[in-house]
Formats: sequence, C-alpha cells, structure tokens
Amino acid sequence: MLYDDLVRALTDPDFELDVQASDLSGLSAEELGELLPAVQRVTVDAPTPMWRVSSVIRHAAEGREPRFTPDACRRMFEALVAKSGDREGSAVNATPGVDALLRCTGPWPELSGPARGLTGVLLEQKQLPHPYTLLTVAGLAGDEPLRAVAERLGEDRGAIAMDAIDVVVTAFTPAERAVLAQVDTLNTYFSPDAVPDVWQNLADIPAYVTFTRRALEAAADRIAAIQSGEIPYWADKAFTAREVDVLGQAARVALLRDEPWLPGVFDRLVPGTAVAPTAAKTVPSQALLYELVRAARDFPTPELVTAIRTARSVTRHGGVPKQLDKLLKKVEAALAQRTDVALRQPRRGFGDDGVLRREVGGGYAAVVTVAETVELTWEKDGRPLRSVPAPVRRDHADLVKELRDLVKRTDNQLATLARALEGGLAVDAVHPYGWWRTELAGHPLARSVARRLIWEVETAPGTWQAVLPVTDDLPDAPDGASVRLWHPIRADAETVRAWRDRLVDGEIQQPFKQAFREIYRLTPAEEETRFHSNRFAAHLVHYRRMFALFRARGWTSRLLGPWDGGDGDAAVRTLIAAEWRVCFSHVLVDWTEEQDLVASTDRVCFEHRVDGQWRQSPLAEVPPPVFSEAMRDVDLFVGVTSIAADPDWTAEGPARAYWERAGFADLTETAEARRDALQRILPRLKIADRCTLDGRFLVVRGDLRTYRIHLGSANILMEPDHSYLCIVPARGKAGGRVFLPFEDDRLTLILSKAFLLAADTEISDASIRAQIDGGV
Repeated sequence: MLYDDLVRALTDPDFELDVQASDLSGLSAEELGELLPAVQRVTVDAPTPMWRVSSVIRHAAEGREPRFTPDACRRMFEALVAKSGDREGSAVNATPGVDALLRCTGPWPELSGPARGLTGVLLEQKQLPHPYTLLTVAGLAGDEPLRAVAERLGEDRGAIAMDAIDVVVTAFTPAERAVLAQVDTLNTYFSPDAVPDVWQNLADIPAYVTFTRRALEAAADRIAAIQSGEIPYWADKAFTAREVDVLGQAARVALLRDEPWLPGVFDRLVPGTAVAPTAAKTVPSQALLYELVRAARDFPTPELVTAIRTARSVTRHGGVPKQLDKLLKKVEAALAQRTDVALRQPRRGFGDDGVLRREVGGGYAAVVTVAETVELTWEKDGRPLRSVPAPVRRDHADLVKELRDLVKRTDNQLATLARALEGGLAVDAVHPYGWWRTELAGHPLARSVARRLIWEVETAPGTWQAVLPVTDDLPDAPDGASVRLWHPIRADAETVRAWRDRLVDGEIQQPFKQAFREIYRLTPAEEETRFHSNRFAAHLVHYRRMFALFRARGWTSRLLGPWDGGDGDAAVRTLIAAEWRVCFSHVLVDWTEEQDLVASTDRVCFEHRVDGQWRQSPLAEVPPPVFSEAMRDVDLFVGVTSIAADPDWTAEGPARAYWERAGFADLTETAEARRDALQRILPRLKIADRCTLDGRFLVVRGDLRTYRIHLGSANILMEPDHSYLCIVPARGKAGGRVFLPFEDDRLTLILSKAFLLAADTEISDASIRAQIDGGV
C-alpha cells in the first residue's frame, strides 16, 4: 500500500520512493495526520530521498485538513522537541503542534513533558515566536511556564497588548488558546479567505468578546487623551506594533459580530488616529489607521466606512488620503458582499420627505435635499438663492463646512448603498417585504436609490410581481413576504425589452445598470471545456489599467512586472459569502516599457468551497447569477483596457494585428447592451436624421464623409475607403444634454464622437480635419 511505503520512506534512509503530490490525493485526512509527525523529524540540510518524500507529503497536506489521533498529536510535539535538538540555534516553529491539537480526533494527550521542553527552546530564541502560539504551548507545560512566558511577552509591548496576554492566561481554556493561536499566522494585509473560520471561532469565545470592547475603548480613550494634550504627542507613536496587531484582531471580531457599541467607538478612534492634535502634518498612528481599514475590508460596516471617510477629510498628512482611497475601494467592494449589514442606513437628521432644513438667522436657511442627487441650497425668507449668502459665509463658516461635509457623506452613503445592492444581484439577496418597504423604499435617503430599481415581490408562493417604485404603487403583500432585486437573467427577452422601454420613455436613470444589464449564459463551447471558459482569452490589454480595475471591482491579484515571479497570475473575486470564487488568468507579454505593460488574457474558471477547501467546479454547476456577474466583470476588464480601444496605439507586429482585428470585432454582451440603449436614444437626438445603426456600428452621416463608429471599441472607420480616423477623446458632454438610462463612459464617448462628426464641417482640430480631408 502507498501509505505503508510512505511510512518506510520517512524512516528508512535507504528506501527510495518515486511519488508526486497528486499521487497522494487518495490518502485520507487521518493518514496524512499519521504521517506529518514523521515529516517534522526529517531535516532539510540536503535533498535526500527521505527529504524529497517529506516535501511531497507537506505539499499534499496544503489545502487539506489532516486529522490527528491523540497519539499522533503526542508524536507531533515529540518531533518538534527532537527537531529543536537537531537544529541548535535555529528558529523552531511550534505552529504544527498547535494545528495538530485543533484537529485532534479525541481527547488531548498528556503533553506537559514535551510542551515544557518546547517552551524552553522557544524562550531561548533571540526573537520570540508567535505570542499566542507560545502561550498555548506554555499553558500545556503548566502554570509556572505559562507565567514565565506571559512575563516575557509583556515586556515593552504596551498596556493594551499586556491586557490581551492577561486575558489569555487567566480567562482562556487550553482549547481556546489554541483557537487564538491561529491568528498568529494570518497576514492581515490580505483577505481572510484562506482561514475563513478563525474569526468566527474567536467570536464564539465570551472572554475574548469582552476583551475586544475593552481594548478598542482603551484605544479610543488614548487617542482622546492625545488630542486633548493629556498625553504628549509623538507622530506615529500612539500605539506599539504589538498593540496595532491586537487592536486589528479585536476590531475584526467586533465587526464580524456587528457589535452595537462599535460605531460610537470608531467615531472617536478612526478620525482621531488620522490627525495630529497640533498643526503638524503627521498622524498619531498610521499603522493603526490602516489596520482598522483592513479590518473594515474583511468585515465592513457602513458606519466604519463613514468613519474612514471622515478620517480622510480631516487628515493633514500628505500621503494618507491617497492610501485611504486605495483601501476604501476594497472596503466598499467587500461591503457589497455583506448585504445584511450594508443596507443599514442612518437618517442623518433628514425628515421623512428627504429634506433637512437648518435655520441660520436673519431669515437665512440652508436646505439639503435628497432626490437622485444630494443638493445643498440656501434661502432668504423662503426665496432660493444662487449661492451661499455672504453674511452666512462670514458669520457661520463652521456651519457651511458642516453642511457641505454632510452632503459629501450622504452622497458617499448612497453610493455605498448602490454598490451593496448591486453586489446582491450575484447572491440573489432576499429581504422581508415589511422591512424593505420601511428601510429602503420608504427611507428618506435610501429611497432615492431603491425607488429607481426594479424589485420583485413574492405575492404568493412562487409568484413574483415586478415593480418600479418610482412610478408604480407597491403591491399588497404581507410584511413577511420576500422581496428581491429583479435580474434580467431570470426574465425573457420580451420582459427585458419592456423594462428598457419604460426607463427610456420615463427618462429614469438607474443607480446602476439593471434593466440594461448584460447577461452571460453558458455557451456550448464552455459546456465542452467543462472547467474553464476561453470566452475572454487572448486579448491584449493595458496591464496597469486592468490591475487598477481589479482593485476597484473587489478582485485580488499580484502586481505583475519585470521581476521574479511577476510574469503571470490569476485575479480572484470571492462571491456569495465566500462560497464561490472566480479566477481570471493573465500573463505579461511585453514589459519593455514599465509604464505601459501589456498583458494577454487567459481562461476563467470557478471554484466552490467544499468542506472548508476550494475545489474547481464545472461551469455547468455554477449558479447562473454568479456566472453571469463574474463574466460581466471580466468583460468589463477586457473591454475597458484592451489596446483595441486605444486610439493612440501605434506599435507594430502581433499587437498591431490584434488592434486592427479586435478594434472592429463582433460585439460582446456589453457592447450589445450599448447598442440596445442607442436604438432607443437615437430617435430623441437632434442628429437623429444623420445616424443609423448597422450591425456593430453606429453610422454617422457628415457633410464631408460618412463615419462608422464601432460600438465596442468606439474606433472609427471613414467611408468610402474604410480608412481609420483617430480622435483622442476629450472629457466633456455628448453634445448638450442627452439622457442615458445608465452611466457608461464608452457610450458617452460614442455619442460625443457622433455629435462631432455629424457636424464635420465645423471641426476646427487640425489633426482631425487632415485625416478627413486626406482621403477626399
């Protein structure tokens, strides 16, 4: 048997076994657990046959959860002690021992002897290992070793870190210490997908939950004391490095539990951490500020997002706003996945009519109104004014600043809400009708977003009635009925056309693309490839632009470039409460100019979490909304960053051939939705008599030439010879006010080019006129 051969290969130096990690897939979790203690005893000083087999077993255990019998747990600790003797002076890692205890299949064995020896070795190291792991091992050795470790760990680490140690020593059971030890190996710079249960396991320990509040309130109190001058101010010295780690861990557990006391603490802590108590352009602790934002990325709440934005507005540090902007993109993308929390909306003092009025005196009043946008206006004795009146600007500058900040925060709140609702499309989020009617459709702020979206109410079991609240009466249904966002993937083509007509006819712009949303269904080619899609493969893209889009859309990916390991990666986005994730492979093909890296796109595949592990899934088993929404993102990445959409592209060779081919290729789903919108918009334009749709082109008749604008790339061909017309886009309006049912930069660009070319005799740009006149 393979298992017996592996045992022999780990104990007999003369026995050679040719085996690969894939060969070990048939081993059970218990068999892996039996082998790993022996693996720990193998030294890595030379690539012997024994060492090669041990490496294969280690690799096979990655991504799986080995199970350890009590005897295997004991042998694991004995192996760690033995290894420490074999490698005198080298660092010893006790994590495998703690992992074995966490996956033990029975009562823990008596480990005081090996734990005492291991604790002594760990304490002798120049740099102490992971603190909670060390406390876990020391606790197994007895009270005296545990106190000795606690004393060493408390040296110069700060009061909050010392409190954490005291809680672990006095209030945790040995099993709870082992649970906490898992956070030692987490890198909080990245998302918690790799160990999804760690934070929940901590959230189930009452003593730790109590500590989280005490720690975060102590941090807020310290910041308040710094701001008041009670504690002397030193830039970036408000907290020790260990305190930052402890507070980040506490924040994640409190955010996961959505503790009701947390918003008040964050309102004091986060902005105060971002601004010096003096006029200095420094902050009390950049490290804690960024760690709290990363905690918000892992377990976001709308209140913490608001606190972070407040911190961004008050800081005087030159680099902090830019860094917060980068992190906030990830936070908002993550909030969209946590819909139960993201839809919680504060009222901010607005009345039921969505209006906030502040009397200033002297007959002046400020009025903040929430409709499709948030607007601040001023009145004098009930009469509207064009701008802030001079007496108010002079005598009430603080109020003006407060109200302008309120407008920004409310705008941000509504944008975050729209992002969260859009994220719910993939998870098919369902809400109680009574709650939805009050807290979304009837909320003074949220309704400006919710009422312009199409919803479905389950008026009877299995019967869903679609409604657009901005124009329709709400259906009569019990408070407990279900309501969800309408998604075109569940509708037939006729219904989709009807909704699109209603939006255009009523000039209703939705907060995000819903009725005109692209849908992506499994193709026969994808059914044949089974586990991956090549639908968006082999495109050449501006890599840095695509990388920025990854971050904006909540995807994670390593930055590629001309360095070791920087030639390719798979961008990943996790969906549906970490149950599904999509992977989009891409590789660099040209890095001769670092500022203009070109990448080639590759396959898309999906993974499903099974028994806590990611497993590649056949495309046919991916829920249709998940598949559609993920492929929509990939289409966006390719469509926006493809070199085919770059009017300035001049490079020759294969890239030029791709540019010429893809720049006028068949339309993707995104471009088809754009064509559908144009079909409805064109008759309303003043240039309608000069425009027609012809397949994948918008044809514009000018006085000098006729132009064919590609609906995907926005590239232009001129008739009669199909010569290319280069127009570098300018940031501006598409020729007066043109209603668009959704925001789309490429659609705006196409319309702006159409307006320009319809009046081609009025074009004054010399480079454009030279191209037009050159072929006439």
